[in-house]
Amino acid sequence: MGKLALAAKITHVPSMYLSELDGPAKGKRQSAIDGHLEIARRCREAGVDTIVVFDTHWLVNAGYHINCAPHFEGLYTSNELPHFIANMTYAYDGNPELGRILADGAMAHAATSLALEYGTLVPMRYMNADRHFKVVSVSALCTSHYLADSAKLGWAFRRAVEDHYDGTVAFFASGSLSHRFAQNGTADEYRDRMFSPFLERLDHEVIQMWEHGEWPDFCDMLPEYASKGHGEGFMHDTAMLLGALGWNHYDRGVEVVTPFFPSSGTGQINAIFPVAPMPSAIDDIGRPRAAALAGGRL
Repeated sequence: MGKLALAAKITHVPSMYLSELDGPAKGKRQSAIDGHLEIARRCREAGVDTIVVFDTHWLVNAGYHINCAPHFEGLYTSNELPHFIANMTYAYDGNPELGRILADGAMAHAATSLALEYGTLVPMRYMNADRHFKVVSVSALCTSHYLADSAKLGWAFRRAVEDHYDGTVAFFASGSLSHRFAQNGTADEYRDRMFSPFLERLDHEVIQMWEHGEWPDFCDMLPEYASKGHGEGFMHDTAMLLGALGWNHYDRGVEVVTPFFPSSGTGQINAIFPVAPMPSAIDDIGRPRAAALAGGRL
């Protein structure tokens, strides 16, 4: 019987990579890097063998997909922000066995030329430099999917791990809180600021809900938060993570590892979601009135 040992919502801002390099951004994101290192330390302590990343930079238009190739290696430049991440080397091991186990809820790609996206690569740079962990990446920039289905996918992944995998895993939702980028031409002005006071207040209120364990309320408001907060990947990573933890049945408060910080107009955090026992089902996930909200489908 397998185990989900650690769950977290994590940042992957490319300014973490810039923070390593000489220049005006050097050292700026050290607290975010330190948060990744702490999460990795706890994964090692818990005996995690594989990290599963719900990656909001892997865009898909149909179905759910798993990149579980046996090995990943290359030189990565972001097509979105090539002036932020350029020629970043990476090498990690995958877990085709776990990918096949998870494939009841998604399509697993083991014999594939699919590369990893930076929602996976940036965290692994700091958490997995020595390739201690195997890596599996899940598509979480879902353009035509219901958040309810993503939550159910997370629940199915947890059940698959516990019922069929002989090992210990961590699930990470790799994406921001609100995600309204600074308008083109104002990037330098907003490098360490939120795009608007409304979004900053909204993110702080959400973090407070998470710390207090107000999950029924948060799950109910997630479609509107994803829409009005310009949620990264429409917040499917968050829905998957919460589905794996029990959705609105979840009853734990999060532990903030890296406090909220703004980056290029967006809201970022590293937060650990303590793992709780799973309910037998989460069939009460519905599609209420908020389903009509553009970009916030439940």
